Amino acid sequence: MGMRNLRKPAPRRTISACLASLTLCTSSLVLLFAAGCGAPGEPVPPSPPVPVAVADLTGHQAGDGVQLVFTLPKKTITGDKLAAPPAVEIVRGSPKPDGSPDTKTFRVVYTIPGSLVENYVSEGQVKFVDPVAPDETRAHPGGTLTYVVRTRSSKKKASADSNAMFVRMFPVPDRLIHLEARVTEPAIELSWTAPTRTSGGDPLTAFSGYRVYRGELDPSSAQAAVKDFAQAKWKSPIALLGPAEETRYHDTFFDFGKTYVYIVRSVVLAEGKELESDDSDPAIVSPKDIFPPAAPQNLVAAVLPGPTPDSILVDLSWSINLETDLAGYRVYRSEQQDTRGVLITPDVLLAPAYRDNSVASGHHYWYFVTAVDRAGNESAPSTVIVVEVAKPLS
Repeated sequence: MGMRNLRKPAPRRTISACLASLTLCTSSLVLLFAAGCGAPGEPVPPSPPVPVAVADLTGHQAGDGVQLVFTLPKKTITGDKLAAPPAVEIVRGSPKPDGSPDTKTFRVVYTIPGSLVENYVSEGQVKFVDPVAPDETRAHPGGTLTYVVRTRSSKKKASADSNAMFVRMFPVPDRLIHLEARVTEPAIELSWTAPTRTSGGDPLTAFSGYRVYRGELDPSSAQAAVKDFAQAKWKSPIALLGPAEETRYHDTFFDFGKTYVYIVRSVVLAEGKELESDDSDPAIVSPKDIFPPAAPQNLVAAVLPGPTPDSILVDLSWSINLETDLAGYRVYRSEQQDTRGVLITPDVLLAPAYRDNSVASGHHYWYFVTAVDRAGNESAPSTVIVVEVAKPLS
């Protein structure tokens, strides 16, 4: 009897089943590849830099405007350093009845381009005056304005609003015109015409006086500043010199050879607070020292024996001049009356004395002395004195 093979033959897979299995495997590989490598797509642009919000906005009324002061941001909200100064948007509005900012009234009233922001930076902060129409202040005296500022480094997105700042606006005197300056030896004398009305046209009340300010210009910009004051290049900024009760002021603390700018502001009282007008017309002055010293006084002379036998000299002395810019003295001598004579001291004398050892016996000499300042101005002659050098006795 033959042996029987009890092992069953494996079932034959159909072609369709194999193809289905291959498709499943291929799909799985595609999914795995996609998950590991990522599918290519359009490049995503970087987010625009957004500066941090200004947090120290302050301000006050300055003439017919509001001076805003704040620190320019230097970093973005992600902590990165800004590559360039951002542009600044000045936003003005009104408060709500409860005193909080009414954002619905906010309007951008001025934009400072980033390339020009540095023109408004002083002492590390941006200082910008937003002009307010005098008619608006006249219609609402004591009205409150609300300000915030924003900065932006791109057109797409600005920073968040700064802290809100509130200012009450009052009418101020009309700006002074025709400020005049006259240079004298002891002082630069300023004068102007008193204002009679506010900048809005109402009669002026509660007038308190004037304040005089002075700054120093780079002399090279003086002529350009006369035509366009915006062209002024400052060596030292405008600073308060002092108050004035009348329409004149004498500046005695100045130096010849420098170039100064003067402005004057009128002052009024509003609810117990002093407010200034806008700047007057500027007066640009470059004082030159054309003022000679006073003529020396009390010139005296004595004839004395010289350093060698039979020699004679004339000893001259006079009172010291008190000018602070005095350089020294010059001595002139003539051998004829009523003639100026010649200079016998080629170098300026530092002391009020001189010994003339070039005289001869038997002659008359006429002397006078002048004073000279550091600018080269020479005084009028002193009183002329005559000296007789007698012949020695035989």
